[in-house]
Amino acid sequence: EVQLVESGGGLVQAGGSLRLSCGASGFTFDDYAIGWFRQAPGKEREAVSCISESDGSKSYADSVKGRFTIPSDYVKNMVSLQMNSLKPEDTAVYYCAAVATPFWCGALFDTVFDYWGQGTQVTVSA
Repeated sequence: EVQLVESGGGLVQAGGSLRLSCGASGFTFDDYAIGWFRQAPGKEREAVSCISESDGSKSYADSVKGRFTIPSDYVKNMVSLQMNSLKPEDTAVYYCAAVATPFWCGALFDTVFDYWGQGTQVTVSA
């Protein structure tokens, strides 16, 4: 059974950093690409970032470019999202999701992912 579990959310002041983690079981990252998404209250879900081992691709939403990164040196079956220079508008529930490879992360914003975690809350205070 495929399972994804996010962790690392919390409350941080604007300008601060958080590192989210997505733990996977039931599959390996050779077989699935991982995307990060977020949903703020009253807003639609937004794609944030993606990493795909099948072709080494990564992608980031314009709203987080230069501030968020997915480290490439992740441990087996654990993908992180490093979030720096956080802003109040980054406040949301963050989800990781998986989609079968081969997958090019340039298609992040047009793809329905197969499996989802339960989400972790990130709150950035002004």
